[in-house]
Amino acid sequence: MNHTGYELLWIFLSYSFLGWVLETIAAAVKQKRFLNRGVLTGPVCTVYGIGAVVLTVFLWELVQEEQWGFLFLGSMIWSTAVEWLAGRSLEKLHHSRWWDYSEKKWNLDGYICLEYAVLWGVLGVICLRYGNPMLLRLYHLLPEPIMRLLLLLALAVLILDAVSSYLVVMRISKYFPQMESVHNRIAVQTVRLGRWVAEQTQRRMEKAYPGIQRIRTKEQQQGVFAPGCSFYKLAMLFFIGSFLGDVTETIFCRVRAGIWMSRSSVVWGPFSIVWGLAIMLATLVLYNYRNRSDSFIFLFGTVLGGAYEYICSVFTELVFGTVFWDYSEIPFNLGGRINLLYCFFWGIAAVVWLKLLYPPLSRWIERIPKGKGILLTWCLIVFMCLDIAVSAVALMRYTERSQGKEAVSSWEKGIDERFDDERMARIYPNAILTK
Repeated sequence: MNHTGYELLWIFLSYSFLGWVLETIAAAVKQKRFLNRGVLTGPVCTVYGIGAVVLTVFLWELVQEEQWGFLFLGSMIWSTAVEWLAGRSLEKLHHSRWWDYSEKKWNLDGYICLEYAVLWGVLGVICLRYGNPMLLRLYHLLPEPIMRLLLLLALAVLILDAVSSYLVVMRISKYFPQMESVHNRIAVQTVRLGRWVAEQTQRRMEKAYPGIQRIRTKEQQQGVFAPGCSFYKLAMLFFIGSFLGDVTETIFCRVRAGIWMSRSSVVWGPFSIVWGLAIMLATLVLYNYRNRSDSFIFLFGTVLGGAYEYICSVFTELVFGTVFWDYSEIPFNLGGRINLLYCFFWGIAAVVWLKLLYPPLSRWIERIPKGKGILLTWCLIVFMCLDIAVSAVALMRYTERSQGKEAVSSWEKGIDERFDDERMARIYPNAILTK
């Protein structure tokens, strides 16, 4: 089932508020005192909303097919990934740790743990199976124009809250008195609502996050292009990974099938976007664990790689109406999108990347002169953005031509001339057009 943008916004806002209520009640029982559990001033925990939207968009197939076991695993993996990314992001932005599971068993740097991962899996199944249908029924109780207006107003308040909270945290709100006034008004209303929740649970709440740990950040090396896990390092790794991934898949197809086959994601150049993003995200996620054991990295890569490939498959089908790979004939597959063998391949690739390939590539990137490196990176970014945009348009017309839709505008005719069916079939030989 495909959801509209307004329905997804409704789901995001609803679960953000419900998540705040859940966290507040949990703190009321445990800490016996109220304090806003959300990062923002308002009564929202946006990590719940983001997680709900991610699960709704990418796991809807499993709900339709009633594959509850896989739905539980998918919800557990992706909710935990969202929690981990939220924890790391908050630490980077505020140099603070907002929760800590270090004392629990099977935790990862205190950001996530097995106990809560299982809980997120159960909640994910409940929300997708029962919560979403109920919320969508509520959404359609009001006339569509009125509901859209209310959602846009709620989104505007959320944005104002985010901006005003940022100004307060950065201690520059005094230069924006109107925004500080908005911040204070939202804070007052949130406190009133929180106290009401506390009264309903008959508990006095203590601070939800006692003793936020201040994290000292290391100073970046001065004068070095792309030090550590910086933006420029990740950008360069994306381009290198896209190229190496395309070459690897091309050689693999040659060995396995005996033919040379294009594995590129774009119409210009041998670049596999899936591999580029995988390399970039793997480096970002596993950078702090690069010195851990091979078995740890293998397990991490197997789970996240399989989840990542599944998400990519759903995304490309939803956006382009095209399936770029199908593993239905391979044993232990899930909807033809992933299979156990290739998940193991992701795990092996993670070990090879972090232990063998990343260290020398990282040193090579850092040796690039800083000025030239920045210029090169932005030139590649501009080129790749154009390449992706043209590829998306070409795929759109490829799908429309298969449905008998003739080109009307001049740009559509130009795309059809330069990227006809024969050329598109050569670039994307495994693409399967869907309805």
